[in-house]
Amino acid sequence: MFLYYIRLGLRSLRRNPVLTILMMLSIGFGVAASITSYAVLRVTSTNPIPQKSSQLFAVQIDNTGPKYNFHGEPFDSLSYIDAMALLDAGKAQRQTALYPVEVSVIPDDPSGIPFNARTYAVYSTAFEMFEIPFIYGHGWSTREDQDRIPVVVISRSVNDKLFKGENSVGRTIHLDGHSYAIAGVMDTWDPEPLYVDPSNSSSFGNPIELFIPFTHAVNIKLPSGGNVNCAKDPGNGWEAWLSSECTWVLYFAELPNEVAARRYHEFLFNYAADQQRSGRFDWPANVRLRNVEEWLAYHQVVPPEAKLSLMVSLGILISCIVNTAGLLLAKFIRRSPEIGLRRALGASRRSVHEQFLIEAMTVGLGGGIFGLLLILGIIKFVVGLVFDPSIARLVHATSGIISITLLVAILATVFAALYPVWRAARVEPTVHLKLG
Repeated sequence: MFLYYIRLGLRSLRRNPVLTILMMLSIGFGVAASITSYAVLRVTSTNPIPQKSSQLFAVQIDNTGPKYNFHGEPFDSLSYIDAMALLDAGKAQRQTALYPVEVSVIPDDPSGIPFNARTYAVYSTAFEMFEIPFIYGHGWSTREDQDRIPVVVISRSVNDKLFKGENSVGRTIHLDGHSYAIAGVMDTWDPEPLYVDPSNSSSFGNPIELFIPFTHAVNIKLPSGGNVNCAKDPGNGWEAWLSSECTWVLYFAELPNEVAARRYHEFLFNYAADQQRSGRFDWPANVRLRNVEEWLAYHQVVPPEAKLSLMVSLGILISCIVNTAGLLLAKFIRRSPEIGLRRALGASRRSVHEQFLIEAMTVGLGGGIFGLLLILGIIKFVVGLVFDPSIARLVHATSGIISITLLVAILATVFAALYPVWRAARVEPTVHLKLG
């Protein structure tokens, strides 16, 4: 009977091609708008490290006072003084200080052109904390941190560019006149959004390509390539800079559970209170400890236009469902004589329900296919105009999007057909037999 009802539905749809096309266009347009908005929201709100997001915490300590705060919030980064004090205390399971630096990669090939690579100075613990994968080698050890050794971890893309994808561990690259021994080559590591540093650049921009030791970067006086906040003049010279209250060092702590997080927050509060008692701070202790999801929410990484576009598109989808319901109602009511004849010949109301719901599903499938074509066009030509290019590049018509589009189109059409089908099944056969 299912195949029979499909044949009846297709025959009916062919009898009214204009009405059929209008219904498919209506459903396709509504589904395309809503699914595209959903795809954008999904890629911007995805948890970048779900297996550890509740264990990685960004640390903030107010070292400038309420005069320089924004709604009581400390700056995102710490001063060098505070970062080193937390590292020395070692109260977390793992911790790392980090900051972005600007370097140019100088190829060994004289004909090669130097290029910039997104680089961060970190501690050796960062690789295990952030679960950075490797195809060759590994991160450096604490010995390289302590001895300020010039080593580097490079990305797969840099390795492909400089060494044609070969195992380059132990070889040397040159960054702004300094030679670095390659400790490891990262496999693809591009968390979206980039939770380790959502404030210094787009969270959906280019991935990090190089890591160098934090201690070495400080030793050769590499300035921060990110945000720097100074409540007071830091003075002249590198040593004055390191001992100043300027904030430029990001700090992450790995804490295995809620108990450890509460204890670490208490440690941070007590540390800030000690600074107040020593006279360094003249305001009450003000600290923050946010896990990855809280950190990203605090920075409002999900663009507001993504949420707004989803709300608008859902409104469009509802409007399209209502329009389709009206068209289906008109179509089914016109077929009242046919329905009355079927009922008189013994068809039950249930069989009428089944026949017309299957016909509606056929309309939904056609609308879904049209919606997929619209989605491809929207992703290619429209998303880049509405959203930042770094976000637009992440939106693709994946197999999941295709499946969801077809499913939503069919379900939306079935929902639109519920009342028209109910009305059709209520047709009294005797009325139309007398009219005949």
